[in-house]
Amino acid sequence: MTNHKVVSEQDWLTAHSAHLLAEKEVTRQRDALSAKRRQLPWRRIEQDYLFHDAGGPVRLSELFDGRSQLVIKHFMFGPDWNEGCVGCSFEVDHIQGALVHLEHHDVSFAVVSRAPFDKLDTFRRRMGWQFRWVSSADSRFNQEFHVSFEPEDIVEGKVFYNFAWQPFVCEELSGFSVFYRDERGDIFHTFSAYGRGAEELLGTYVLLDMTPNGRNEHPRGNLTDWVRHHDRYDNDSGVAPSGRPESDSVGCCHDRKRHE
Repeated sequence: MTNHKVVSEQDWLTAHSAHLLAEKEVTRQRDALSAKRRQLPWRRIEQDYLFHDAGGPVRLSELFDGRSQLVIKHFMFGPDWNEGCVGCSFEVDHIQGALVHLEHHDVSFAVVSRAPFDKLDTFRRRMGWQFRWVSSADSRFNQEFHVSFEPEDIVEGKVFYNFAWQPFVCEELSGFSVFYRDERGDIFHTFSAYGRGAEELLGTYVLLDMTPNGRNEHPRGNLTDWVRHHDRYDNDSGVAPSGRPESDSVGCCHDRKRHE
């Protein structure tokens, strides 16, 4: 930073005006890509998956809560884990303020994990989150959306994740899936994003990318280089490259470089 180029006001304006043109082009490309995303084909969901929350059984159709669109966060929290993935926690920290806006724009939001509901709810309360979090412990939802893996899902050391066969690194991985429910009650899977596919929702990264130091992550690292559960920044707790706190780490992954 101390050797960074410093110029006159006019030269500063010239350089930044030129850079703005490049950023506007990226914005136009992003708008065009979003339009193409909305034109992608859908697939019909043939079963009304069963989950569990504090009230007992709850079905996928109920998660829409009267709205036509549903976004589900596939949150890495395995059956034997004591805490949720640090990277997934970082993601959903950005959701809380958006909930009221989503709900008033015909979009419901829910989080799904394989851990028992009591574990999920305890962690949700600890973190102060208000969104709906349900357990898929008794269904194949996670496996059929390619974010949780049993031994039979591993083929020659690989699992199907992010629309391709990837080396197996963990029994739980992250993502987002979007659904639409029509007037007849039919449910369609319209889109999924994995790895870095939903990174734009991370407002912290957007702001960091504007700063001189940027994200300040190791080139071969990931957000676990510095991100912590938001109630643990004031202690010395570490995070394994897997995304789990070191005290609860047995092997999982939130590596945005490997799965981009």
